[in-house]
Amino acid sequence: MKECVLGIDIGATNIAFGLVNEVGDILMEESFPTKQFEQPADFIDFILKYFKEKSDYQILGIGIGAPNGSYYTGEILNAPNLHWKGIIPLAEMFQKAFNVPTMLTNDANAAAYGEMLFGVAQNYQHFTTVTLGTGLGSGIVMNREIIYGAHGIAGEYGHIRVVHNGRKCKCGRLGCLETYVSATGVVRSIQELPSENKVNSKLMKLEKPKAESVFKLAKEGDLFAIEIIEFTAETLGNALADFAAFSDPEAYVLFGGIAQSGEGFANKVKAYMEKNILDIYQNRIEVKISSLHDRNAAVLGTAASIYLELEKEENQ
Repeated sequence: MKECVLGIDIGATNIAFGLVNEVGDILMEESFPTKQFEQPADFIDFILKYFKEKSDYQILGIGIGAPNGSYYTGEILNAPNLHWKGIIPLAEMFQKAFNVPTMLTNDANAAAYGEMLFGVAQNYQHFTTVTLGTGLGSGIVMNREIIYGAHGIAGEYGHIRVVHNGRKCKCGRLGCLETYVSATGVVRSIQELPSENKVNSKLMKLEKPKAESVFKLAKEGDLFAIEIIEFTAETLGNALADFAAFSDPEAYVLFGGIAQSGEGFANKVKAYMEKNILDIYQNRIEVKISSLHDRNAAVLGTAASIYLELEKEENQ
C-alpha cells in the first residue's frame, strides 16, 4: 500500500482534495463544487465512500484548509463565504470518521505551507501569501513558522477595512479589502466603479462577467477593463504597503485566480506598493506569483502540515 496524506482545500466555490506522498507528489486529486454538499457531514460521507474504493492507499493523516479555520480548535468559525454556517468542528468530525490524525488550518495558511515547502518561498524565512479567490486571505510566515495568533485564526487580511463606509462585505462590515481585491471584488467593480469608459465597454454587455473576463478584455484594449485592473492593483499595493509595517516580509506571494493573470498584474501591485510604502521598506520586499498554480498549493500545503506534525511527534 502507498503511504500518503489526504490534503483537502475547502473554498467557497470548490472543494479540492488529493493524496500526497512525503516528497510532495500528488498521487491523485479531484475537485467538486462546494455547494454539492449541503452540510459538512455530506462531504465527509462522500469522502469516506470515495476512498473505500481506493484501498491501495494508506492514509496517514488528513490536513484541511478552510476559510476561518482555527488551527487550535479544529473548527470553521462562521466563515462568511461558505454556505455551511455556524461553528463546525470539522477536524474532529474527520478524525472520528477516518481514525487518523487530522489538522485544520486557514486556507491561506495551507497555501503558505505549500509555497514554503514546494514553491517560490522555499528560500524565504519571512513571507506572506495572499490568496486572491472568492475572498482574500493571507498566510503569515515568520522564521519558517506559520503565525496563528491567540485564537488560531490570524491572517484574515481580507477583512482589513480600506475604504471608510465602503462596499458591504459578507462579514457584515463595510469597506473590507476583499470586497475590492478578490475575484468577487473585481466583478463588483464592473458595476460599482464609476467611470466614463463604461459606456463603450464590452464588460457591460456580458450577462455574467467573471474576473477572467476583465483581464481578457484588458488585453484586447478595453479601457474600462484596464481601469478596473489598475484600480485593483492600486488597492492591493496600498494594502501591502501598510501590511509591511506590521510583518516586514521578504516577499508577498500572490496565489489564486487573479494572480494567474501573470507577472503584469504582480508588477503593477509592486509599483503601487513601492509608491506608498514606508521608506525603510522600499525596494526590500518582492512581489511574487505562486509557482504552484499548475499543481495545487493548498492541497500540497494541507498535506505538508500533517507531515510536519507527524515529524514533530516522532522527534519528541
